[in-house]
Amino acid sequence: MPYEPPTHSVERSLRATTGAKIVAGIDEVGRGAWAGPVSVCAAITGLRRPPDGLTDSKLLTPKRRTDLCDVLDEWVTSYALGHSSPEEIDGLGMTAALRLAAVRALEALPVRPDAIILDGKHNYLGAPWRVRTVIKGDQSCIAVAAASVIAKVRRDAMMAELGLAYADFDFAANAGYPSPTHRIALEEYGPTPHHRVSWSYMDALPRWRHLKKVRITPEAAALQAGGQLGFDF
Repeated sequence: MPYEPPTHSVERSLRATTGAKIVAGIDEVGRGAWAGPVSVCAAITGLRRPPDGLTDSKLLTPKRRTDLCDVLDEWVTSYALGHSSPEEIDGLGMTAALRLAAVRALEALPVRPDAIILDGKHNYLGAPWRVRTVIKGDQSCIAVAAASVIAKVRRDAMMAELGLAYADFDFAANAGYPSPTHRIALEEYGPTPHHRVSWSYMDALPRWRHLKKVRITPEAAALQAGGQLGFDF
């Protein structure tokens, strides 16, 4: 299916309106997986012409993604990856885990960006970062598209390596997402140490439901301590 190639339009706008000189694109992968980390890539590309075929990683075949990632390794000005573990996702919740992974990626860059283009409509980064959210930014913005490809390829490789010890889960094929093979293995063997055990899929596993972790929110912690959740009666 034909698609419009990404451009530097948003980056140029940020430079013109904010004075930013260094702009990073950010994208994440693994948000909806049942196992493995959530991974964020921050990529700085400058205003150069991108490699042919660059777009949202979800629009590319696995082979094309891998080949393009090899090109991007040399083409981007710089990039860095940040991850939040299943334990951190269980303990913090997804929004906070995403922010943690993104900050890790940003702080691993050789230079601090003046502004950030973040894929999606929700700014999970917040202060002190100067952020512009762009819906479908992984299709329309060159830096975000580059970040999406790198994040997807690198996380898929991580999951394939993790899967060597858990062949029945077929992580190399499903990257921790709920494929039929993954679901069958969960029912038979229960969650691995790489699973997010606070998630609702655990409720559908009668043999393993006792392993589900309940995340204690600040509100619940306040109740347990006898607090009033901040209400003033």
